[in-house]
Amino acid sequence: EVQLVESGGGLVQPGGSLRLSCAASGFTFERFEMSWVRQTPGKGPEWISSINGGGEFTYYADSVKGRFTISRDNAKNTLYLQMNSLKPEDTGVYYCEMGPTARGQGTQVTVSS
Repeated sequence: EVQLVESGGGLVQPGGSLRLSCAASGFTFERFEMSWVRQTPGKGPEWISSINGGGEFTYYADSVKGRFTISRDNAKNTLYLQMNSLKPEDTGVYYCEMGPTARGQGTQVTVSS
C-alpha cells in the first residue's frame, strides 16, 4: 500500500523558513517523480514543485521559484521542501504527491505575524 506522510508544517512569521518532509512507503521511491502541491484558502490546488526520481531535475512554479527548494533522499525514502522567505500568501495545506496515484494527508503551513 502506497503511503505518503507529510510533516514539518507550522506557524511562521513572514520572511521565515520551514522545511517540510514527506515519508514514502509501499513503492520503489527512487523510480518515481515526486511533487509538492498546496491548497490555499479560497483557491484550488496549486502545483508547487516536482523532482525526478534520481533528484537531478527540479521544477518550480513561478510563485515559489528562488524561495523554495525541493530535494529527496532516496536512501531514506523521503521528499523535502525547504521554504525560505515565506509570505502570507504561502499559507495553505501542503501535500506531497506521487503522480496522480497518491497524495498524503497534508501538513498545514501558516505564515502570519
